[in-house]
Amino acid sequence: MSRSRATPPGDNSGQDEKKKVRLDKWLWAARWYKTRVLASAAIKGGKIRVNDDAIKPAYQLAVNDLIAITQGPYRREIRVLELGDRRGPATQAATLFTETENSLEQREKTRLRLKAQPAVEYTGQGRPTKRDRRQIIRFTDNTDN
Repeated sequence: MSRSRATPPGDNSGQDEKKKVRLDKWLWAARWYKTRVLASAAIKGGKIRVNDDAIKPAYQLAVNDLIAITQGPYRREIRVLELGDRRGPATQAATLFTETENSLEQREKTRLRLKAQPAVEYTGQGRPTKRDRRQIIRFTDNTDN
């Protein structure tokens, strides 16, 4: 007995509008996070917003949703082009989304602003010497009185 399918495998024509995927699973499949646990933690921590709404990891993502991802000082806005629930190669993951022009401009401005800031340099010599420690002890003992 052979089974016949209505559509050949891999042919999702007409089904992408109806198909939905969990947000944490999509972020993992799109290679934004290494594990679904990290993706869920980012969502619960408020680092991910969908269509400017705070959401939960089980949010059902749809095509054309706008996702805002905050990573450190950078905020990225990406538009969902395709839904995927399997993690594949990076080239395949890159086809699932596109970054908005505004996001690219803001990221570049942030990068230049951070680059222009002076670097913090540590001027200390490391661990205090025995002589330094004695001076510190003398100083702290005198201030307690």
